[in-house]
Amino acid sequence: MEEHLKNTIIIIPTYNNATTVGGVIKRTLPFGLPILVVNDGSTDNTPEVLSQFPEVRVIHLLKNKGKGAALKAGLKTAAKENFRYAITLDSDGQHYPEDIPVFLNEIEKTPDALLVGSRNLQADNMPGKNTFANKFSNFWFRIETGKKMGDTQSGYRLYPLEKIKNLKLFTGKYEFELEIIVQSAWRGVNVRNVPVRVYYPPEGERVSHFHPWRDFTRISLLNTVLVLIALLWYYPWKTVRSLTKENIRKFIRNNITHSTESNGRIAGAVMLGVFMGIVPVWGYQMMIAFLLAHLLKLNKVITLVASNISIPPMIPIILFGSYATGARLLGRALNFSVENMSLEFVMSSLLQYVLGSIVFAMACGLVAGLLCYMLLIIFRKPKTAVL
Repeated sequence: MEEHLKNTIIIIPTYNNATTVGGVIKRTLPFGLPILVVNDGSTDNTPEVLSQFPEVRVIHLLKNKGKGAALKAGLKTAAKENFRYAITLDSDGQHYPEDIPVFLNEIEKTPDALLVGSRNLQADNMPGKNTFANKFSNFWFRIETGKKMGDTQSGYRLYPLEKIKNLKLFTGKYEFELEIIVQSAWRGVNVRNVPVRVYYPPEGERVSHFHPWRDFTRISLLNTVLVLIALLWYYPWKTVRSLTKENIRKFIRNNITHSTESNGRIAGAVMLGVFMGIVPVWGYQMMIAFLLAHLLKLNKVITLVASNISIPPMIPIILFGSYATGARLLGRALNFSVENMSLEFVMSSLLQYVLGSIVFAMACGLVAGLLCYMLLIIFRKPKTAVL
């Protein structure tokens, strides 16, 4: 743990928490770690409180930009100064600085992991909306990354600065803390929970800058974008990356060359998969493909593999093919003009795209199925009857 004491910094973002930030700093100082406070444009007497701690570095943002922006400023500064890790904790007194050793001990077990403090959601005075929001966030995190976590919203974290320095992060409010762990997981960073304590003051004493409707809407919009990226890029990329020569041979052997299914049924699974990979049911393509393969008694594995036709390099081709097919079906010229942009144009173009994508998906599925069937006839050896 002593090695990590030399290359770890504490980052405390704060906004109008003058009554609590001083206490948080006092309880953090005994651990001997450098402390960086990011004052996110506070309008109370936070600057005066911070001036009482000359040993603490402070970044003053002139205007309030949001927690995400404050964290970005702190993490960027820490990375420039070659710290390996940054532990972030809130300035409202909810986090226990006494739990800092938990992170330092855990990072020795899994170096360069991103550790998220897992709070006791049954703690006294825990707001019900916080419990719901956390479960909601955990659910979508699992959909977006395939990883299960018990707490994805805690701001008490340890960030591996070298691993996250090249992430392209676009949010700057509360949703930043969700985006950074999703993107980190996509990049192969080990994101996991560690147990920490939490204190929630009685409702009358609680200070919160979280705006339920506005911030929940922003988080929901972010989840929508992340799910689309996960389905269109992350999962297909992960599948392709896992395809070693041995895995490919095993897949072909189990599902094609040594399969008991006929050439027609294998080709049918390919046809269904390609169709579902193109048809515009974003977010549900693989789920519907699996259900249809089950109902039609087709090979589910082949169907799901074929449905991954919508990998990033193919997406522009699929979009153009769908749009062009729609234009031909509706007898329209294939053109696009920013000057003519209007609600009517967007709605008509959407109809053109949806109609075209369905027909384009059927055509591509049919071609893929026929091509697969012909290749199976040529290269697949017929099974010899055993007498």
